[in-house]
Parts: sequence; structure tokens; C-alpha cells
Amino acid sequence: MNSLLWIILAIAIVFFIIGGLVKAVGFLLWIAPILLVVAIVMFFLNRSRRA
Repeated sequence: MNSLLWIILAIAIVFFIIGGLVKAVGFLLWIAPILLVVAIVMFFLNRSRRA
């Protein structure tokens, strides 16, 4: 579960970089924040289960 979180976070960061560099691929700028929110939610859910 933790590795999936890091994979989603890495993909979101890559999409932010690619989306910023390539303006023609503007949909990546919409996908990246969604993946980032999913990664943050999974992070907090994962930490709350450990406590």
C-alpha cells in the first residue's frame, strides 16, 4: 500500500513537470492535481490505520 502511494505521488509530480513544459498536453495539468489529492488521501488513510 505504501509503495502504491509513492508511485502515485511520483506520477503526479512527473505530470506536473510534463504539463508545465508541454502546453499542448494541457490535460495533464488536470490529471496531476487529481492524482496528488488521491495520494494525499491515501497517505492520511494509511497513517490513520496504523494509529
